[in-house]
Amino acid sequence: MKRRTLLSGAAFGAAALTLAAPAVAQNKRVLKLVGTFPRGFPGLGHAAENIAKQVTAATEGALTVEYFGGGELVPPYAVNDAVSTGAAEMGHSSPYFAAGKIKASMYYTNMPYGLSAAELGGWIRYGGGQALWDESYAPFNLKPFWAGSSMAQAGGWFKKPINSLDDMQGLKMRIAGLGGAIMQKIGVSSVNLPAGEIFPALQSGVVDAAEFVGPWNDKALGLAKVAPHYYMPAPHETGAGLECIVRQDVWEEFTPAQKVIVESIISAVADETTTAFAYNNVVALQQLMSDGVTPSVFPDDVVAALGKASVEVFEAYPEGDEMAQKIHAPYVEYVKQAVYCGKLLEGQMYADRARAWGI
Repeated sequence: MKRRTLLSGAAFGAAALTLAAPAVAQNKRVLKLVGTFPRGFPGLGHAAENIAKQVTAATEGALTVEYFGGGELVPPYAVNDAVSTGAAEMGHSSPYFAAGKIKASMYYTNMPYGLSAAELGGWIRYGGGQALWDESYAPFNLKPFWAGSSMAQAGGWFKKPINSLDDMQGLKMRIAGLGGAIMQKIGVSSVNLPAGEIFPALQSGVVDAAEFVGPWNDKALGLAKVAPHYYMPAPHETGAGLECIVRQDVWEEFTPAQKVIVESIISAVADETTTAFAYNNVVALQQLMSDGVTPSVFPDDVVAALGKASVEVFEAYPEGDEMAQKIHAPYVEYVKQAVYCGKLLEGQMYADRARAWGI
């Protein structure tokens, strides 16, 4: 299968917006965009690189964006710090990598058993989420944009099969976001490692299990080669969100036309990234199964323990942070409404569809 350019939709939008470019091309400036994920990495790395290419093209070089993959200019988990402090003008990452300093950022990637990809995007765009996000990032001189989702993620790759909750006890696991706090509650020790360190950590025995994203990205890392038991889904990432950030003072210096171009391209990337994951996860899972991987769901007692731990982590999360507390109530209200609607609509449809196809 030939690889499609990830940003085909953005290319259309960018072409339409170049009509405004001659008016802004007189004042050329070079912007550095730093990413968390490796250059060329499926979906994640490509999305960041395409933002850079498309903004440069759409403004006819008035905004020339130079892209740096994870670790090329700054450490993979230092994207928000780099943009905030002026080492770069733009960044592409997942909000939970900023949660150590901006606790409220977690609501814009995924809370345990929180929003799906579509629900998260909808809440940000239409439910008041963007205004709260802007308020959260303003003290750090950052302007955030939703850059799509890697969809519902997998629970992880394990070296040994998980037949009961007892088999989880004492395991060492690479897991991101609030997944680590959840796993610790059920007896698993956790560590967060960048993408490039996961395979060697599994191979060497530094960790016994690893969660990363889902079939498309997990296959690219080759995790099945060292941990053959694949469990789904992840309780903490029901629709993990991505972000593109611009330093606020830089954003304010853009002309109105440049702001329209940048925001439109990021929006197109968001939609293209989400649909790319939706499609390629299906294809990659089939390929993994053809190679001998048998995906499984966690045993009932593990699911029950993860559910209990997830709610506890979710409810305790905003404590001690004023902005997180401000976001928490409207977020929870929408989550509960979305869960009810999703159970009756998408959830039942998925169950009925599987029954119809005998799967």
